[in-house]
Amino acid sequence: MVSVVIPVHNRRILVRQAIASVLSQTYRNFELIIADDASDDGIEEDALWWKSDNRIRYLRIERSGFPGAVRNFGVSEARGEWVAFLDSDDLWYPRKLDIQMNCLAREPGLRCIHARETWLRGERVVSQASQRHKRTGDIFADALRKCIIGPSTVVLERRLFNELGGFRDDLEIAEDYELWLRLTARFPVAYVDEPLVVKRSGHGMSQLSETYGHIEGFRITALEHLLQSSWLEDDPVRRAAAERELVRKCAIFASGARKRGNIAEAERCEAAAAAFSRDRHS
Repeated sequence: MVSVVIPVHNRRILVRQAIASVLSQTYRNFELIIADDASDDGIEEDALWWKSDNRIRYLRIERSGFPGAVRNFGVSEARGEWVAFLDSDDLWYPRKLDIQMNCLAREPGLRCIHARETWLRGERVVSQASQRHKRTGDIFADALRKCIIGPSTVVLERRLFNELGGFRDDLEIAEDYELWLRLTARFPVAYVDEPLVVKRSGHGMSQLSETYGHIEGFRITALEHLLQSSWLEDDPVRRAAAERELVRKCAIFASGARKRGNIAEAERCEAAAAAFSRDRHS
């Protein structure tokens, strides 16, 4: 069974569409967990009819504001051997789970699979022609540069999710980037090279990444957390690659911060880059 987790906060109309895309799956062996981060837009009223479908569980928590914490809560209630995530503003194509579960069945050693997305901004399809990176096998080096695994595309073994420790619950943004770094540092991933997910933006609802604008700063924080942990201590090659990427990101972000007049943020990034540069050469 696949446990599908939809985290949501105040996206009543969009989440209805996301839920419908799960219920339309040709793969039928799933449960759907709606993890509500204390919405106040009437989503609870919809939960009355969701309760009539025994595949759906609506679970409400106190306001967190951290997507990772909400997803982690959903997984803690999961019963399936596999876990899949669907952001409340995204949609699945009907054969999404069918295609991925068939791939996993053909390769019993696989523990994680993701897929291509269709990107929509409003009603316009956004080209992905410039997206050139490795997507299958050992993708750690490419995953360092940016988040190359879409949360809504993933199916992974629930036991593996727990081994990884789940998402960080103290990052508002880039919590997925940080988790995929821990995953890809130790495990290969499989990939379906066709769109199985519609990733939507520009639909009138605020998104955290759009609210802050400068997502790279959060990726720097995620990389710092990764390097300060023991996750890479037995892999000096990957650790060195992560340090180089942190220094690169810090330099770029610091330059932009200075241009924006945010001197304190620029100096913090420059100090972090200098510290990790010293560590690499000590």
